[in-house]
Amino acid sequence: MGKILYLECNSGISGDMTVGALLDLGADREAFTKALQSLEVEGYQLHFGRTRKCGLDAYDFDVILENEGHDQKGDHGHDNDHEDDFGHSHDHDKEHEHSHAHDCGHSYEHDHEHGHGHSHGQDHLQVHRNLQDIYAIIDRLDSSSRVKAMAKRMFDIVAEAESKAHGIPVEEVHFHEVGAIDSIVDIIGVAVCVDSLGVDEIVVSPLAEGYGSVRCQHGVIPVPVPATANIVSSHGLKLRLTDNEGEMVTPTGAAIAAALGTRKNLPSSFQILKTGLGAGKKDFKQANVLRAMLLMEEEGAGENMWVLEANIDDCSGEAFGFAMECLLEAGAADVWYTPVFMKKNRPAYMLSLICREEEISKMEDILFIQTTTIGVRRYPVSRTILDRKKRKVMTEFGEAEVKICSYKGRTFCYPEFESVKSICRQNGLDYQTVYSIIRRETEK
Repeated sequence: MGKILYLECNSGISGDMTVGALLDLGADREAFTKALQSLEVEGYQLHFGRTRKCGLDAYDFDVILENEGHDQKGDHGHDNDHEDDFGHSHDHDKEHEHSHAHDCGHSYEHDHEHGHGHSHGQDHLQVHRNLQDIYAIIDRLDSSSRVKAMAKRMFDIVAEAESKAHGIPVEEVHFHEVGAIDSIVDIIGVAVCVDSLGVDEIVVSPLAEGYGSVRCQHGVIPVPVPATANIVSSHGLKLRLTDNEGEMVTPTGAAIAAALGTRKNLPSSFQILKTGLGAGKKDFKQANVLRAMLLMEEEGAGENMWVLEANIDDCSGEAFGFAMECLLEAGAADVWYTPVFMKKNRPAYMLSLICREEEISKMEDILFIQTTTIGVRRYPVSRTILDRKKRKVMTEFGEAEVKICSYKGRTFCYPEFESVKSICRQNGLDYQTVYSIIRRETEK
């Protein structure tokens, strides 16, 4: 059974909170710092420490810009206003506020590491980078292509949101050096940490957001800030407003949530393998932490799915067949047709499919485009599925693929149809004989 990463965003989400939570969860800190050093980006230090938020011990991660110095900023060298990707000063943690007012505790166990190289005075503050410049930095990363693709995806999401917010083409979006350093470290850090955890799926909870407004360089803007609102809208994230005044979800945090989520709902039952807490820089009435959990779905646990149905009496068999192929390719767990009689005693077919909630819109698009239906009904269902994995075995007739399922200590082996069919045709054998041979080799 695969591992699931769950990000619980009851106090919002930002880049530094996510990195802190993942490191606390057990992500490889050495791989994280090594990856950042390979970028050849200068002018910052990394802070690794612990802090207490409303009595809870949490991981305190931060990026400290070398040009700003420690004497003018609170506990870890953070001033109260910080520029975002476009040089706009917001009041929020990490991208928007770096004040440390620990009403519920204090920081301890401080540890700092230098970024690659050293800052060249104030000169780096004048640098602006566009998305292609960011891509070039990511391409220098000493890590896997999966990590690079994940990081680029997060930056794409931020750039698209800022493009819409500022009314400019994406290629004209420029990241101010101060904001870019924070974003580069946070986004690449998240990608490296997620990869090191080796999770199979990621679930992100609804994002808790505050209310009111924040002050930026050009005036006062509402919460959620436009870039965050654009990401939430474009990527179907769920937002839950709270009675906390101020910004709780940063654009980088929203981009992380949008890029990482692979499924919307948790399994109905699971084991918690480990928990990590990443500290935010503000204090609310609740602990301002991002909680990350490594979960293992219980064997045979139920799963929440949706059934979509449509009764169709004016569609050809060829169109039905093509629609089924499209639905299965798009991720439907199963598709089937049932003969039915509709009004006026017309013989017809009921097209049915089962899918996850996040796939409903995609499935409906296919149904309306590839069939003649003018309406689709849907309802939630629960199903129990066995843990399964694919394996290749060598037989006297060549390689074959099998599906191995387990349930309460028992194992079941099912040769894959395409492998059986291929061996039958190549060797002139009957289906049952080949099927039995493959099972026998698997069970040895």
